[in-house]
Amino acid sequence: MALTFTEEQEQLRTTLRRFLTEKAPSAAVRRAMDSDEGHDPRLWRQMADQLGLHGIALPEEYGGFGGGAVELGIVLEETGRVLLPSPYFATVALAGQALAASNDEAAKARWLPAIADGSMTATLALAEATGSWRLADIETSAGNGTAVSGTKMFVVDGHTADLVLVVARTDTGPGLFAVDGAAPGVTRTRLETLDPTRRLARIDLDSAPAQRVGPDGDASAYLRTVLDLVAVALAAEQVGGAQACLDAAVEYAKVRVQFGRPIGSFQAVKHKCADMLVAVEGARSAAYHATAVAAEGSSELPVSAASAASCCADAFTHAAKQNIQIHGGIGYTWEHDAHLYLKRAKSSEQLFGGPATHRARLADLVGI
Repeated sequence: MALTFTEEQEQLRTTLRRFLTEKAPSAAVRRAMDSDEGHDPRLWRQMADQLGLHGIALPEEYGGFGGGAVELGIVLEETGRVLLPSPYFATVALAGQALAASNDEAAKARWLPAIADGSMTATLALAEATGSWRLADIETSAGNGTAVSGTKMFVVDGHTADLVLVVARTDTGPGLFAVDGAAPGVTRTRLETLDPTRRLARIDLDSAPAQRVGPDGDASAYLRTVLDLVAVALAAEQVGGAQACLDAAVEYAKVRVQFGRPIGSFQAVKHKCADMLVAVEGARSAAYHATAVAAEGSSELPVSAASAASCCADAFTHAAKQNIQIHGGIGYTWEHDAHLYLKRAKSSEQLFGGPATHRARLADLVGI
């Protein structure tokens, strides 16, 4: 399945790249990541009001623009390119996709309009206190379905999200439950993590009031679909970050002079740049294919999502490491952005399961 962008989709990319170049340069990213909010609230409103990005992949009947995985992938690739500190990924790519895929009309009508207009932030809480992202390892309990108890780790923007979608276990299997972030029984703690551009939280739930979202009973099939969509979205973001590393490395290799010649003329540096290009283009192909599959609602989604998740995570980390190597000493300094890309790469590499987890799942899916 091939992905060919329409004129409107290419225009979306061009407009967004111009917008982010102006509104989210390196200095602005650093200010946002050091702020109390962890992002720029004014930019959040501009993304919603001026560009309509929050509803880009949501149905029109809930205030969205009726796009899908392709449009969302374009947005995430561009925000990943600049390491945008924002609750956008958590709200739109995690919670928004989970709600949109739920076939729960009451839940969609209640929360999607607020996501679409940017008035509410949300997130998805999956990982347990053990650090496991697997549905089979869910320990958080939903009891009778009206309250949840347990601990969730590494929740993206979980310390500030207005709505938390919690994956919890019932007597019939895992399900998804909506919890108000400010509800009684909810204790949220921001975690000190590697990546300063994306905040993660621990959420302790003690009989927190909850509402079921999505199918009753064993919702494993629905949740696996949600996690596949999340994997595709994260892969798109990783491609953007990897491309930024490649661009930075190539540009530096052109202008940095050693021994009277640009370092890009040395064979060892050429090899590094060539290897980065191969990795990034391979990741882009995997991500675009998975995006096309997701947009079509194809049964190939589990395989393509697992492939993209493992490939794009590896490519981003590789590109970020090589970017630092090509920059040499300056690449290790706080003032240079290279370390921020490596930190984002290593952090996102482990979100929702690392490459090894995705490759193991891929092997199971194809019968290896």
